[in-house]
Amino acid sequence: MKYKNSIVAVGTLIMFLSCATNPLTGKKTLAFVSNNEIFPSAFAQYDQFLSENKVVNGTSDSEMIQRVGQRIAVAAERWLNANGHEGYLKDYKWEYNLVNDNTVNAWCMPGGKIVFYTGILPIAQNETGVAAIMGHEVAHALANHGQQRMSAAYIQQGLAVAGNIAIKDEQTRGIFNQSYGVGSNVLGMLPFSRSHESQSDEFGLTLMAIAGYNPDEAAELWKRMKANSGGEGPPEFLSTHPSNDTRISNLQGWAPKSKAEAKKFGVTSFRPLGEF
Repeated sequence: MKYKNSIVAVGTLIMFLSCATNPLTGKKTLAFVSNNEIFPSAFAQYDQFLSENKVVNGTSDSEMIQRVGQRIAVAAERWLNANGHEGYLKDYKWEYNLVNDNTVNAWCMPGGKIVFYTGILPIAQNETGVAAIMGHEVAHALANHGQQRMSAAYIQQGLAVAGNIAIKDEQTRGIFNQSYGVGSNVLGMLPFSRSHESQSDEFGLTLMAIAGYNPDEAAELWKRMKANSGGEGPPEFLSTHPSNDTRISNLQGWAPKSKAEAKKFGVTSFRPLGEF
């Protein structure tokens, strides 16, 4: 009974604190930590990362990253303003840097701090490919996915503590900890992460389209990503990301809707691919 009461108490706390709204979906999201707390820490970590790595400046590639990032950020603000979210970006401090590293990756920290590694550029292949990646990363920032992941981790930890307090038998507690660790990841945290990736894929298409980049090219990008990985990867249910095939299929299905959304902003044709 105590165990159930603990779970109910944690659940009640979750409902009480889940008061942030995701502007991309209009739905309530987890927000145990405010952006006022997260952003300064993220900005400091970003600056430290840049100081410890080889930032590329003054090249056509670095200038292209800046250009695409600025266009996607403008598209984001246009969409937010048109959908009743004026001023949403007031605390964001957009920054786009290219780092000399062969890792095939790009990432965004809360508040709009973005890094592209040079290793991803051959797979991006052209400016439109970069725009697909940039749109995805900016969407993560707009949806406050970092805040949600942190909040979900608090829930995961809180439920583990509640279970350990409520279960007095040491053997039963050991079984609980083992099963809870696996179960909460496979059934909770991993699907949560995959949903964020899919959400950013979908809205990233809209952002790149409003910025004037053809969203059809996002699926082509992920075909190249799949080829680069050799088609290998863990089963989707054990991964933080959807499989390559799932992403390709989803992006192909979402592209027409993104074009229709861009048309509302007067975008009826798209920029050339801009190979580099």
